[in-house]
Amino acid sequence: MTTEASTATERPVLAVFDFDGTLTTADSLGAFLHLHLGTLEWGWALVRQSPMLMAYVLRRVPNHQAKAALLQQTLQGASADLLEESAQRLVTRWLPRHLNPWAWDRLQSHQQAGHTCVLLSASLDVYLGAVARALNIPHLICTGLAMQDGRCSGRMSTPNCHGEEKWHRLQAWFAQQGQPRESWELHAYGDTRGDLPVLRQADQAWWRGRPWHS
Repeated sequence: MTTEASTATERPVLAVFDFDGTLTTADSLGAFLHLHLGTLEWGWALVRQSPMLMAYVLRRVPNHQAKAALLQQTLQGASADLLEESAQRLVTRWLPRHLNPWAWDRLQSHQQAGHTCVLLSASLDVYLGAVARALNIPHLICTGLAMQDGRCSGRMSTPNCHGEEKWHRLQAWFAQQGQPRESWELHAYGDTRGDLPVLRQADQAWWRGRPWHS
């Protein structure tokens, strides 16, 4: 990858990074819920959700259904202030120990070259906002969590930003920028099947740290 900013005759580079397992080496949602609930309550939540989680592992229920059940169980009624405190703990305690060195280096190279960077993740806005700020990523596309009167409803406010929804949301981002997909040189980074819809559309794609071709 070139580290020089695009010239006027080139398309601008858009670097799109998945978060869990790509920019990080571990899952962030479980880490966030653990920090927010504490070890004992998080453990009980996992016990209560074990039938649904097992059904998801066995592919008997879709990702969004298992996720919705977990969020309802763990975050319903949580105040916005407490969620923000938990997000800051995730950024200061968890994130530095779980950044993927290779992906972190790629992100910094894109930033130093003046490329536009987007964090595109199925994880939650209540903590990814703090993560994006910490990593100096100006654009965030993720799953929203519904709030009412300063408290979490336990429901998602957007479709789960996973799989094909990632590409739909990125297309909406292009429209918001007033620049179609074709006007960008798209670089995409991912690590799971849920990232493939975006990787297939990329000019340059990386899967688990290696060049990927559809």
